[in-house]
Amino acid sequence: MATYDIVIQGGRYFDGTGAPAAIRSLAVKDGKVALVSATPIDEGLANRVIQAHGKWVTPGFIDSHTHYDAELIVAPSLSESVRHGVTTVLVGSCSLSMVCSEPEDASDIFTRVETVPRDKVLPILRQHKTWNTPQQWVDFIRQQPMGPNVVSFLGHSDLRVGVMGLHRATDRNVQPSAAEMQAMENVMEQALDAGFLGLSTMCLKWDKIDGDREWSKSLPSTYARWGEVRRLNNLLRKRGRVHQGAPNAANPLQVLQYLGQAMGVLRKPLKTTLISMLDLKGNRTIAPMARLSAWFTNLLGGDFRWQLLPTPFMIYADGIDVVLFEEFGAGEMALDLKDAVARNALLKDENYRRTFRKFYAQKLSPRVWQRDFGDAVILGCPEQQLIGRNFADVALERGLHVVDLFLDMVVAHGTQLRWFTVIGNHRKDVLRKMVCNPNTLITFSDAGAHLRNMAFYNLPLRLLKLVQESHGEGRPIMPIEQAIHRLTGEQADWLGIDAGRIREGDRADIVVLDPRGLQQDLERENWDTMQGFDIPRMVCRNPGCVSHVLINGRLAVDDEQVVPELGQAQGFGRFLAAR
Repeated sequence: MATYDIVIQGGRYFDGTGAPAAIRSLAVKDGKVALVSATPIDEGLANRVIQAHGKWVTPGFIDSHTHYDAELIVAPSLSESVRHGVTTVLVGSCSLSMVCSEPEDASDIFTRVETVPRDKVLPILRQHKTWNTPQQWVDFIRQQPMGPNVVSFLGHSDLRVGVMGLHRATDRNVQPSAAEMQAMENVMEQALDAGFLGLSTMCLKWDKIDGDREWSKSLPSTYARWGEVRRLNNLLRKRGRVHQGAPNAANPLQVLQYLGQAMGVLRKPLKTTLISMLDLKGNRTIAPMARLSAWFTNLLGGDFRWQLLPTPFMIYADGIDVVLFEEFGAGEMALDLKDAVARNALLKDENYRRTFRKFYAQKLSPRVWQRDFGDAVILGCPEQQLIGRNFADVALERGLHVVDLFLDMVVAHGTQLRWFTVIGNHRKDVLRKMVCNPNTLITFSDAGAHLRNMAFYNLPLRLLKLVQESHGEGRPIMPIEQAIHRLTGEQADWLGIDAGRIREGDRADIVVLDPRGLQQDLERENWDTMQGFDIPRMVCRNPGCVSHVLINGRLAVDDEQVVPELGQAQGFGRFLAAR
């Protein structure tokens, strides 16, 4: 009988602590790292040997902002993340878990926000959702043949709807009764007892409800007064758990409420992470203000982190169906209309167009999108000669205002008009400084969401490429060891989970990757069929990079191929309870 299940021979070993890397061989036995050796391990002692010479051997990456909540029910391999070395995913982000609320409610607060079709998600929930308490959800996850390990927040919108019902939870004139508030606190306590990391909230009013009952209302979490959030935060603070939030972009000062809760003056700090630090094209003051606010909050005893995407923030759109238009009145009016005929009638109306042009011209109002159609490239259109061009140039050529051109094209072509723009993190020198900021978490992939928009499944690889390029230029922004630590051990420590390291005795969540593979275009658009949903979605593909992935000691990716057993049998990922 072999001494070891797997031996990984002669790779450059990073343990996840930030300690200097070295050439080492690893042996895995019974799901754990059994041996880390400075000399080659006898290959006759192993059932399987992986040659890692010239490659990096790292802990499995942690993706601490995903929306896999629906997908893990019917396609639990979550292979789009695993193939890029992600071995632990965090669900329940942005107030959107699927724990407490009834199937239709859970579907309606999720599908429009994350642009996953309601007619796919609702039947899945009706068929499979037998739970309505945090412990029951954990019990379900523990029976699922998960690909990666799973950790979770309890979503505030889900919690509110589970206690108050969808209608009352989205009525501006209704606040929870004393009994309902007590019920929310009880459920939150149950979630913390069950191992949930904490609470996720949402104050951004762009994210809207699907379905016929409360169509186009903002998410339930946005209707809560701050006193309600404060009471739930008290439970998190007492346990040392985490609050994930999203401030209202239309009211930048609202972030002060989150920061005030995070501070630790005369009390225990509240671990808080917010979405997100961005170098926006439309507002270059946002990133410096975010940096200053985090520094000041932590100076006053806080434990605060901005979420940071280590790559340009690309937005893809089909016609007018993109969340960017929710940030101003004219765009919101169009997106509130389900019926295509009614929407087209609105888009053709001259009074409406006048309003749209007015909003488009307001460059000083709070905004995420730079409102520049000259910075938006046409990717798909029945008018083939327009592909690859921007709207402003076409409008100039046709003698039209660019807003009129855009609306004419939406009316003519609908969702066949596909385009994209980059809204932030476009200046590499600024991005390099941002990823070095200690008051950030390298995260915000949105994996599992936005089927025709970019979810950044290979986010860890993008950070490694950014750092590797700086080394190649002779101006390293951080050691490779620190970059890997930022993606692994640092996040595990801050979140309070058992992950992110591969020393002797640690769980064997391991990635073997070829650093030469990082030199390819990691931003290239790819498409594949979404398992369990049978619909196409935009994904990432990076051949020649991640060769092997182990999750709890089992090979999940072997010679760059996701193994057929992933998501089909027990023994890969587990539910990781908060420490």
